[in-house]
Amino acid sequence: MLSRRRRIVVSVLVVLAVVALASRAFVAKGSPQAHYRTEPVSRGPLVASVTATGTVNPVKTVQVGTYVSGPVQAIDADFNSPVTRGQRVAKIDPRPFELRVRQAEAALANARARLVKTRADLDYKTRNLARNRRLASEGIVAEDLIDTTESGVAQARADLALQGAEVRQAQAQLEEAQVNLGYTDIVSPVDGVVVSRNIDVGQTVAASFQTPVLFLIAEDLTKMQVNANVSESDIGTAREGQSTTFSVDAYPDRTFAGTVVQVRNAPLNVQNVITYDVVIAADNTDLALRPGMTANVEIVTGRRDDVLRIPTAALRFRPPADEGRTAVAASPSAGVAAPPSGGVAAPSSGGAQVWLLADSRPSPVAVETGLADESYTELLSGPLAEGDRVIVATARSKAEPARTQPQPPGFAPRGPR
Repeated sequence: MLSRRRRIVVSVLVVLAVVALASRAFVAKGSPQAHYRTEPVSRGPLVASVTATGTVNPVKTVQVGTYVSGPVQAIDADFNSPVTRGQRVAKIDPRPFELRVRQAEAALANARARLVKTRADLDYKTRNLARNRRLASEGIVAEDLIDTTESGVAQARADLALQGAEVRQAQAQLEEAQVNLGYTDIVSPVDGVVVSRNIDVGQTVAASFQTPVLFLIAEDLTKMQVNANVSESDIGTAREGQSTTFSVDAYPDRTFAGTVVQVRNAPLNVQNVITYDVVIAADNTDLALRPGMTANVEIVTGRRDDVLRIPTAALRFRPPADEGRTAVAASPSAGVAAPPSGGVAAPSSGGAQVWLLADSRPSPVAVETGLADESYTELLSGPLAEGDRVIVATARSKAEPARTQPQPPGFAPRGPR
């Protein structure tokens, strides 16, 4: 009985061992070796940049408006017209303002006449007071008459001061009317070119609540600026004095150069997206750039001429999590720097990590990185030399057939229907 039980136990163990070996072979068959694509560490230039979109604008633009209201009587400048400082560009009907000037002149003349009358009255009362005082000294007139005469002189002096103030007030009103009359001539405050004209002859402009913009004059179109909207994630690298390049849709084969002259702190919030205005100065001697053009800007935030660099993709690479796979190089790795003792190098504080092939398996190496562009990252320190190949991606060998889903024992692969 005991011998039979022992035979059963041995048979079960044999079956389990066979199943385990078959399962291992099945799993191994479905798990091909991993292959890796590598690229060398090289030496060359690095240019880090920030891209943004912006608008081309004149460096200085003046909005010419009107201080007075009325119908437009004449227009002396049109689109693209060159103008000089003080040149009349439009005229508002001056007749109502000429009437106000004449009214103010009449009011001033009236005030001056009242002033002359009051001065003559003061002279009379002053002489009458002197006469009464002589008579009072001789006992001819009473003291009450002297008091009344003195009161009249004081009142005449007060009237004289009042009339003098009225004359000055009338003079100020006349000057105001003359200034308003002068405002009917709309003149250019700068030398420049008319960019836009917003009025026509016969149109009535009202300046009661807000000054209307009649003309937009650019002071100098040979010097333009680009107002670029840089996102908040990139604004930290923008600095004054950085070189820039930009293009416009009107000249797709031409690149314009510029320089950052101002990084403004005021945020611009458009649909919860925060951007900042970066002002770029550009030369426009040939007048190719026009106000309002959309510019695609690239701001150079850093430049290295000859540095050791690694592919940026190598910093993003992570090997497969299955450590049971055997790594096979997709390309030969000659001259690979050996990793530190133990085969694993933990990245230092503030550093990064790349992977080398050591004994056909990926091994991490700690590096310190610096400036980066779209393709490469500057290598500041680490056990890497020019020509060492770092893993950038997992790749399947050309000889490896397409992987099919493994079928359990007893199930044949499904063929075409």
